Amino acid sequence: MKRNKINCASCGKESLTKNEVGINIKLLGDNTTAYYCMDCLADYLEVTVQDIEDKIEEFKSEGCKLFE
Repeated sequence: MKRNKINCASCGKESLTKNEVGINIKLLGDNTTAYYCMDCLADYLEVTVQDIEDKIEEFKSEGCKLFE
């Protein structure tokens, strides 16, 4: 099954990765309609990209299927 390409709502970066989409869902809620690339999400949340990458690894280690 091919998934729809999702672009960053802020900068327009094309084709966000599965991890980028997944972390948006985890941090912004599954009803979110605006998805952000890692840089824009970090700016939006006022954290670093490394903070977000650490959270992705944490969720992956817990077995979350939203991440690769």
